[in-house]
Amino acid sequence: MPSTPSHLVALRGPALTFTDDPFRAAADASVRFESDALLLIEDGIITAFGEYQALRGLVPDGVSITRYDADSLILPGFIDAHVHYPQTQMIAAPGGQLLDWLNRYALPAEEQFADGAHARAVARVFLRELLRCGTTTAAVFCTVFTESVDAFFEESARLNTLMIAGKVLMDRHAPSALLDPGGGGTDASRALIERWHGHGRQLYAITPRFAPTSSPEQMQAAGALWKEYPGTYLQSHVCENRSEMEWVRQLYPERGSYLDVYDYYGQLGPRAIYGHAVWFEERDFHRCHETGTAIAHCPSSNLFLGSGLFKIHEATRPDRPVRVGIGTDVGAGTSFSQLATLADAYKVASVVGQPLTSIQALYLATAGAARALYLDHRIGLLTPGHEGDLVILDLRSTPLIDYRMQYARSLEEQLLVQIVLGDDRAIRATYVAGALVHEREGSRVSGQIGTSRSDFV
Repeated sequence: MPSTPSHLVALRGPALTFTDDPFRAAADASVRFESDALLLIEDGIITAFGEYQALRGLVPDGVSITRYDADSLILPGFIDAHVHYPQTQMIAAPGGQLLDWLNRYALPAEEQFADGAHARAVARVFLRELLRCGTTTAAVFCTVFTESVDAFFEESARLNTLMIAGKVLMDRHAPSALLDPGGGGTDASRALIERWHGHGRQLYAITPRFAPTSSPEQMQAAGALWKEYPGTYLQSHVCENRSEMEWVRQLYPERGSYLDVYDYYGQLGPRAIYGHAVWFEERDFHRCHETGTAIAHCPSSNLFLGSGLFKIHEATRPDRPVRVGIGTDVGAGTSFSQLATLADAYKVASVVGQPLTSIQALYLATAGAARALYLDHRIGLLTPGHEGDLVILDLRSTPLIDYRMQYARSLEEQLLVQIVLGDDRAIRATYVAGALVHEREGSRVSGQIGTSRSDFV
């Protein structure tokens, strides 16, 4: 037997990972499903994945195997491509459409984040909710206050979660308390990059809120800062709402489109990700494909604020595919659960006549989102060499799901049942770099009744 490594985690149970992009390959050629898999994670990194009987000899003497039963499914951790942690406190706030909602609820809530203690308290709640819902990585908007960014990264570093986040840049058209000096905000962003980017698993995103709240001078400075720090991210919003788009046309009349504003200021390219893109035209999709810019599809938010219906298959068209991940967009989005968000994505796709398969939907929250964020070499797969961020689903988490699963005829149908009917209750456990950080109270593991690990987060 091999010697026992210092930190080895061994998990056994049904497992699924992706082998290809299901938007371009057949479903059965896109996934690998093992009904009885063994997954080994050493010092936070997956070292083996495959059929248990074939790999059992790799488990050293003295290492116990955590076994998940046949009603479980081991998956890569969910990835949220677009979410606002300061808006946790005003999720489900009524406010009409986007601009009215921002002014009535989102921006006033963000003013409170000048208080570091408040920011830390919300960051703890936010990250706890992500992990409770099986989300192990997210692209996160903070506020204009550096205190909010430090609070977020401090809590994420404590949990060892892989997170992307940044200080929001705004120097016009917002409450005075939330404004950077004219054309400014980049010096504070630079200091935050030096402090946090690449610190453990933390990654920094330069974050102009959206084109209307940044002057041309600030947009120029943001693009220059991104170029100054290769490997950082850039995130913002684009083409979410018709009124917003008209406002952008008025503010930047010389630009050919909303996306062209960002393009002009050097804000498209690998590791740039834009929320929504509901009203993209073909030239916009083509430019994203050409530059490697990604889109975060936020169906729950788009429905809640009446913004519109994103056409997922237009974005992923095989002749010029765009990288796409799924975003909860809390607080305009109404749930931290990626399962609930995927259910909305499924419904939106059906309404626009471009239906999703369950395999495609799941890809958007795992391997597809990892690819959108240029992290597919690190997360999103159960592949040796990838980091051990995992979610364990309970495939019979509610009485209705339990009953419905008796009649599911295929793996694809079983997955759709989880997506359409599942929510946070379906999350049996969440692992971050191989460490168990959440376990649902009363979940059955290795024949024993588990206890809640919520106190960890």
